[in-house]
Amino acid sequence: MNFGQWLGLLGLVAGLLVLWSLREVVVLIFAAVVVAMALCTLVGIVRRQLGCSRGLAMALSLLGLLVVAAVAATAIIPPFLAQFHELLLKLPHAADTLLNLLQQAIEAGSRMLYGQRDGGLDWIRKMFATPENPGALASGLGGGAVKLLGLAGNLGSGLLQTLFVLAVALMVAAQPTAYREVLLLLVPSFYRRRARQVLLQCGEALSAWMVGVLISSVCVALLAAVGLSLLGVKLVAANAVLAGLLNVIPNVGPTLSTIFPMSVALLDTPWKALAVLAMYVVIQNLESYVITPSVMHHQLKLLPGLTLTAQLLFTVLFGPLGLLLALPLAVCLQVILREVVIRDILDPWKRQRVPF
Repeated sequence: MNFGQWLGLLGLVAGLLVLWSLREVVVLIFAAVVVAMALCTLVGIVRRQLGCSRGLAMALSLLGLLVVAAVAATAIIPPFLAQFHELLLKLPHAADTLLNLLQQAIEAGSRMLYGQRDGGLDWIRKMFATPENPGALASGLGGGAVKLLGLAGNLGSGLLQTLFVLAVALMVAAQPTAYREVLLLLVPSFYRRRARQVLLQCGEALSAWMVGVLISSVCVALLAAVGLSLLGVKLVAANAVLAGLLNVIPNVGPTLSTIFPMSVALLDTPWKALAVLAMYVVIQNLESYVITPSVMHHQLKLLPGLTLTAQLLFTVLFGPLGLLLALPLAVCLQVILREVVIRDILDPWKRQRVPF
């Protein structure tokens, strides 16, 4: 390698180190790109339906989103927040009820096997309760939930990051081609045409994923609302909205969404909590094997194990936002690996014959 090549390699390494040090900003920019792709998908749908210019379609799309946000802010969010607050207050009592049921089951099994009572879960209770405060477990869980809610409600830097993501998303959505061409300037000239095709495929994959997730989340929320209403579980609106929102996070989200309705049902009767669990398992199987394959225009074919690995990896690297963006990141990485690494590098690679 000559001096210029060594200098280019050092520049590449230095650029990668700078990107790594600014990884939180990079993941925010990627979040803005995902939001911009969602807006571009909506703009494309409006243009195909109305046959109007991109500027008019952009204005109509933003107006429609503002109307939806206003309706949600006035009709959906207030009852959801009220029910969600009541839901958090019920969690400690549900945990205490579950502990009582477990203790009774262990004591019953001990009497059947040994003919005596062995204390059940008293050793657990002694860890969380004192004679002066026997309800320390419930209060501790309640305090933890309140702290978690306070952490989530701390709007300081989170509000600034949200405004940054929305501003960048609007700018990119207004001129997506111009920003794509600027990004292509960072690619060597001989590969720019191919890189443009790869970026377009990434955009198509993200659009297909977002449309599929939106429809599947709405279906999950509606199915959860109907099922909880039939079972007579309280706080239907909050639990249904949580099921739809957490459906965006694969594997982890659906599991978390079952905790809240099961806690509410457990305060009523134990069998109802088991019925809620069975209902959510059925809903998630319908979402995985019926709803999502039906609404996806392009099958992404992400294996569950790879999806879970991507969630863990991106959460460790980028924090909670990495968990939320794990699937769109995995979608883009899958396209890049398939098109660049496999088709452009590995497939044309011919093994040289070794003479005997």
